[in-house]
Amino acid sequence: MKVPYLKKKPEIKSCHNIDWEDNYSWIHQSNILEVLRDKTKLDPEVKKYLEEENSYAEHHLKNTKNLQKKLFDEIKGRIKLDDESLPFKDHTYEYWTKTTSIGNYSIKLRKKINTDEIEEIWNGDEEKDKLKTEYFGVGDLEVSNNDKYLGYSLDTKGSEYYTIFIRDIITKKIISKEIPETSGSITFSLDDKYIFYSKLDENHRARKIYRHEIGNFNDEDELIFEEKSEAFTVGIGLSSDEKYYFIITSDHNTSEQYYFGVNEKKPFPKLIMKRDKGILYSVSSWNDKFYNHTNKDAEDFKIDICDNLENQNWKAFVPPKDEVLIGGCTFLNNWIIRSETSNALDKLFVKNVSTGTEEELIFSDENIYVPGISLTQKDRNTDDVYLGYSSPKTPSRVYAYNLTNKSKKLVKEQEIPSGHNPDNYIVERVEYKSHDGRLIPLTITRHKKTKIDGSANLLLYGYGSYGNSMSPSFSSTKLSLIDRDIIWATAHIRGGMEKGMKWWKEGKLTNKKNTFEDYIHAAKYLIDNKYSSKGKIIGMGGSAGGLLMGAVVNQAPELFLGIIMAVPFVDSLTTNLDHSLPLTVGEFDEFGNAKENKEHFDYIYSYAPYNNIKKMDYPHILITTSLSDNRVLFDEPAKFTAKLRDYKTDNNLLLLKTEMNAGHGGKSGRDGAIEEIAIDYAFALKISKKI
Repeated sequence: MKVPYLKKKPEIKSCHNIDWEDNYSWIHQSNILEVLRDKTKLDPEVKKYLEEENSYAEHHLKNTKNLQKKLFDEIKGRIKLDDESLPFKDHTYEYWTKTTSIGNYSIKLRKKINTDEIEEIWNGDEEKDKLKTEYFGVGDLEVSNNDKYLGYSLDTKGSEYYTIFIRDIITKKIISKEIPETSGSITFSLDDKYIFYSKLDENHRARKIYRHEIGNFNDEDELIFEEKSEAFTVGIGLSSDEKYYFIITSDHNTSEQYYFGVNEKKPFPKLIMKRDKGILYSVSSWNDKFYNHTNKDAEDFKIDICDNLENQNWKAFVPPKDEVLIGGCTFLNNWIIRSETSNALDKLFVKNVSTGTEEELIFSDENIYVPGISLTQKDRNTDDVYLGYSSPKTPSRVYAYNLTNKSKKLVKEQEIPSGHNPDNYIVERVEYKSHDGRLIPLTITRHKKTKIDGSANLLLYGYGSYGNSMSPSFSSTKLSLIDRDIIWATAHIRGGMEKGMKWWKEGKLTNKKNTFEDYIHAAKYLIDNKYSSKGKIIGMGGSAGGLLMGAVVNQAPELFLGIIMAVPFVDSLTTNLDHSLPLTVGEFDEFGNAKENKEHFDYIYSYAPYNNIKKMDYPHILITTSLSDNRVLFDEPAKFTAKLRDYKTDNNLLLLKTEMNAGHGGKSGRDGAIEEIAIDYAFALKISKKI
């Protein structure tokens, strides 16, 4: 089949007296925000190219069709399709969700407490059918405090422009005007007269909070807060004690918070603490106390406490610990539960309010697992909670746990209908040295029959940005590779917060290359220790993890058999220089500001995947993207693919697959998500010669 060709239109770009050629810059749509809303506005020539790439990918994956179907059935067979969540008791009702074997979306149910009559208040599949849309994304689904109204937000393009709807639960009639172009979040007022929401500006940034009166079909909504900085985005929520609304505005590195009382007829948000660059804080309220989770004078966070916000006298509640990330709190009348993360492992602690004693909650005799907690009811005068955990080999288990007598009862276990034996798998946590001697955690999961002699293929997953930690939780999908003797390894590289804020700082801005080096040294460690061999490792990452993939494949292609990158941030210099794009301005503290800072420009230019493609052999590469992605625009991977075709000196596969009806998260619906995983895994098995 003919290799797709994207026309070159030579263009010289310039910044800080540095010139560079960009032959494919022309495919960036000047009206991109319109394209995100309406794909018919896409340049026909660009559309033709994307469709040609899709046909080319389809052709080369044709021999995996049966395998894709097998993987799809396999992955779906591990999911209990007819399933229900645990109930949550509101004042009057119990609420829960269920899924079915015939549907792709959840159903929300309720019944009055101490009764048996079940009421269906939301059916995602029926709602999708009514709209006759291919993509169907649900942003928020909230029930009002009086249990009369249902607020929900929908995205029918994948571009993350959410429209809010409010309807009467009983009559199912829409009772307010549609509210378009929001971030999707909905907060009902306690008196059920209003909702609060954040509006997206012309650059897809949430910078305004509005109050909408329920029943209003015509009048303008009331603006109650506006963020002036283009780098900050805003959100609003109700406090745990339901006494205040908190507005938080932040970028990745700095935050500022406002509050107003739930009974204020005209909201007047009051500032808690003025923003201070590099300082993050989040204040919550409970039992006439205020708790501040902050990194001020505490790199890895601490929690302070005070009696009021007018005359703030903060005192230590949870002191900081070096390279131990102090998490937030969950409040009950008699208990405070909080989290910590150290060395890529999470822990939960519970404190008795009356005695002041605190102890760690132990979930399992496994060394590597992810704990979790959720409430059983809205009324927090209780000692009962849901506690759960999972590990790379153990499906999720949830217990009804009494904090007083420490009794626990298994109430839900993730069922694997096709069968699963945790004893068939081995999970290891090791540490290896990166280029500068830093010890990097690495979680390895393999089938017990897989030999550690260098013969196995291995998938190495990485992310390493925005302080996002990669938790070692259970994923039934990974078993389709692990059961076929492909080892799964997750590198907890810098740029996340697996070892606290310092871990993040050492992997961003002009330390970003540490992220790439950590990943490359993970591959080298796995090779040196016979988990795999050079040329048998498959790298995988998405979004900012796609930036990682693009950088390492330019830097060390010989280590890899293949690379799978999803919605990859590979034209990072171009995007950083364009301040009109949705995410650029808000990410200066993560990647730098290349337009206004020469040091940042030089640094980004030195690693940006698109700018650093070389004439050399590359491994097999599968790139997936979505037309309506507002976070990483489709033109980034398209340009990267076109340039790579021009430069690479090998005959290995280079495939670009663009989903024409989806956004950053890929296809909507359960089956759509599984289909995309099946394609990725089929590609991995194809290049591993396991088909």
